[in-house]
Amino acid sequence: MVQENIPVNIVTLIEKKRDKKQLTHDEIQAFVNGVVDGTAQDCQIGAMLMAMMINELSDQETVSLTKCMINSGEVLDWPKEWAPLLVDKHSTGGVGDKISLPLAPALAACGAKVPMLSGRGLDITGGTLDKLESIPGYKVELTKDQMLKALKEVGCFIAGQTSTLVPADKEIYKRRDVTATVPSNGLVTGSILSKKAAEGVKSLILDLKVGTAAFYKSVETAEGLANKMIKIAKTLGINMRVALSRMDCPLGCNVGNALEVAESVYCMQGKGPDDLEKLVVDLGAHLLEMSGLAKSFKEGQENIHRSLHDGSALEKFCKMIQCQGVDREVAEKLCKDPFSVLLKVPSSQITTIKAKESGVLTHIDALAIGRCSRDLGAGRLTATQELDLRVGVRILAKPGQRIEKGSPWLEVHHATPKLPEKIHDILQDAATIGSREPNSKEMIIKVIQ
Repeated sequence: MVQENIPVNIVTLIEKKRDKKQLTHDEIQAFVNGVVDGTAQDCQIGAMLMAMMINELSDQETVSLTKCMINSGEVLDWPKEWAPLLVDKHSTGGVGDKISLPLAPALAACGAKVPMLSGRGLDITGGTLDKLESIPGYKVELTKDQMLKALKEVGCFIAGQTSTLVPADKEIYKRRDVTATVPSNGLVTGSILSKKAAEGVKSLILDLKVGTAAFYKSVETAEGLANKMIKIAKTLGINMRVALSRMDCPLGCNVGNALEVAESVYCMQGKGPDDLEKLVVDLGAHLLEMSGLAKSFKEGQENIHRSLHDGSALEKFCKMIQCQGVDREVAEKLCKDPFSVLLKVPSSQITTIKAKESGVLTHIDALAIGRCSRDLGAGRLTATQELDLRVGVRILAKPGQRIEKGSPWLEVHHATPKLPEKIHDILQDAATIGSREPNSKEMIIKVIQ
């Protein structure tokens, strides 16, 4: 709902922020009202966003912006007895980042309630909703009653943001992308926390990707956002931690929508890649500890790990997708043999990339893999672009493995009869081959709380 109109000239507000003065709560409320009710022109919204980015929002301004965005629409209410159990994870996105798919059901299997509202992909960052839509029948749009039913019966759902939830963020978000105002800690904080507060969660972990294929290239810049978000989350009654995780190499072995769903199922069968399972276990462990469902981080790790290996996470996933429109027979087949259900390209449209020399695979360029996957049709450059949910890349060898010259290390699933030569050449150069094993690095660089 738009809050009571406050008679303020928006041009005056733009001038004030442009001149490095702090906006009051009422002034920020007036700006948000103008965004939602359409009285603020596009050029004025863009000008204000640029002023907010250049003259960074103070903590108090960020609190005000976040609260005004929350109050621009409805807030999801859940039974009071669920309060400590309501948890969620948000990621800044990366190549092969499919964490949400196994994490939400694993948490539900451990007793948590996970009302996960996710988004679509843009550029090299894959969208959770796009991935799930590769499952026949999966509905990303749920009513409040359907969400409540899913939380009661399963313990989790993964759905899209409703039109009545934080409408101010929708309007601001789509303009940030076209006005070069994405990299503002205040605006990023307001966008993420307004959505999570409107979900009604009490514990939140942010998987903040750092590296060459991430929005944040250095630990130092990522820490600035992390510290601000934790401080603002506290004022909203949200217990928050931020995990800085590496995004220089792709996460897991599959990049592409249906391919990543398949790998998520393998993870819940206890057969997933080590790096994927480790990150699911660690992020989940933090949330179990924060919510009181585990007495310690170590106990949380044990519980999440167990759920991935004893079938309980997979059972929750099977029930969740049925709750969201998938036929029971389809769901059960997917959870046994993913590609008996998922769309896939014909074998004639799968090309292997071979190693140019023998040695130890020391690095895989996530940015190159992400861009090529996007150009194959797995990602989009504009919000309205159609995806080909079948295409993508499978990594056949991970860093640390020895490979021989001429041996396949990558498998490309493409929509065209022949893989474009340019993509072939870029992918062939995406592997760094050396003589020594790379130094082993933990996926999570550090956790800020």
